[in-house]
Amino acid sequence: MAQNAAAVKDIPYSWEGKDRKGNKVRGRLLAKSENEVRADLRRQNIVPVKIKKQQSLFRTGGSISAMDIAVFSRQLSTMLAAGIPLVQAFEIVGVGHEKPAMQKLILDIKLNIEGGSSLHESLAKHPLYFDDLYVNLVEAGEQAGALETLLDKVATYKEKTEALKKKIKKALFYPAAVLAVAVIVTLILLLFVIPQFESLFKGFGADLPAFTRMVVELSRFVQAQGWWMGILLGAGIFTFAYFKKRSRAMRHVLDRMMLKLPVLGPILVKAAIARYARTLSTMFSAGVPLVEAMESVAGATGNIVYEQAILRMRDEVATGQRLQRAMENTGLFPNMVVQMIAVGEESGSLDDMAAKVADFYELEVDAAVDGLASLLEPLIMMILGVLVGGLVIAMYLPIFKLGAVI
Repeated sequence: MAQNAAAVKDIPYSWEGKDRKGNKVRGRLLAKSENEVRADLRRQNIVPVKIKKQQSLFRTGGSISAMDIAVFSRQLSTMLAAGIPLVQAFEIVGVGHEKPAMQKLILDIKLNIEGGSSLHESLAKHPLYFDDLYVNLVEAGEQAGALETLLDKVATYKEKTEALKKKIKKALFYPAAVLAVAVIVTLILLLFVIPQFESLFKGFGADLPAFTRMVVELSRFVQAQGWWMGILLGAGIFTFAYFKKRSRAMRHVLDRMMLKLPVLGPILVKAAIARYARTLSTMFSAGVPLVEAMESVAGATGNIVYEQAILRMRDEVATGQRLQRAMENTGLFPNMVVQMIAVGEESGSLDDMAAKVADFYELEVDAAVDGLASLLEPLIMMILGVLVGGLVIAMYLPIFKLGAVI
C-alpha cells in the first residue's frame, strides 16, 4: 500500500478560501489528493471554500529555456527586495506565468520550500534547469542574508550569457540556412527538372556538351542511389551526434579543432574567455571561495578545452599558486587578460577586473560576429552561384549550341 501511495503523482489543484482576517484568497497547489490540499491550506491558516482539480493545467506547455530562468530570477529578486516573503513570491510568479511547464517547476520548488527545504536545496532537485553555478550562488546568498542581491546577479549573468550565445548562433544560422536551401534546390533540380531536360535532349539527335553530360550522369546517379545516400548521411549524422554527446574524448578533439578554425575559431576563443570572466566575476562577488568557484567557472565556458584548463588552474590555485600564474601556464589566455586578472588579485578587486574583461570580450564577440556575417555573404552567394547557376547553365548549353547551328 505504501508503495502504491508513493507512486501516485502530484495533481494540480486550484483553490479558493479565506485567511485569518477573512480576506478571500486563491491559488494553485500540487498535491496527491484533495485532502492533502486541505491539510496544506490549514497549515497556512487558510479555510478552504472551493477546491477544484485542474486536469489540463500542467500538460505540455513548451520547453523551459535559459531565458525563462533568467526572467524568473529577476522577478523573484524584485519581489524579495520589495519585502514579499519567499513562499508568497513563488506563488505569485508561478500562478502568473504563461508557460504551464514553468508554472509546474516554480510550484514544485514552492512545495519543497514549504516542506522545510532551503531554496538552494529545492533548486538542486531540478538540475536540468538550475546548474551547480546557480545553486552555489543561491546558497551563498542565503548564507550571507542577501538572497535578492544574489538573484539579481544570477539574472544579469544569465541574460548576458544568453545574449552571447544568441549572437554566435545568429552568426552560424544564416549561412547554414542559406546552404540548406541551396542543397534542397539542387536536389529538386537533379531529381525532377534535369530528367525533363534529358528527355528533351534525346530528341535533338546531337552530342551533348561535356558539362551537360556530366550533370545528366549526376542526376541519374542521384535518382538511382539518392535514397541510400540519404539514409547513410542521416545515419552518419545521428552517429556523430550520439558519440559527440557521450564521448568526452571526441568532444575534446572537436572543440580543439573548432578553436583553430580560420574565422570562427577566434570568435569561439573570445566567447569562452568572456564566459570565464563573467562567471568568475559573478561567483567571486557572491563571496564564493576562489577554489570552489573555479569548478563552476570551468563548466560555464562552453568548451571542453577551456574547461579542462580551468580545472588544472583550480588544482594549482588550491596548492597556493596565484591565479595569474595558473592562467599563464595554460597558454590559452591573452596577455591582456592575464595582466588584468593580476591587477585584480593585487588590488583585491578580482571581481571588478574580471567583469571588465567580460565586458570587453563580449563587445569583441559582437564586433567579430558582425564582421563574420559581412564576410560570409559574398561566400554564400558564390556557393549558390556554383550550385544552382552551374546546373542551370548545364541545361541551357545544348539549347545555345542548337541555336548556333540553326
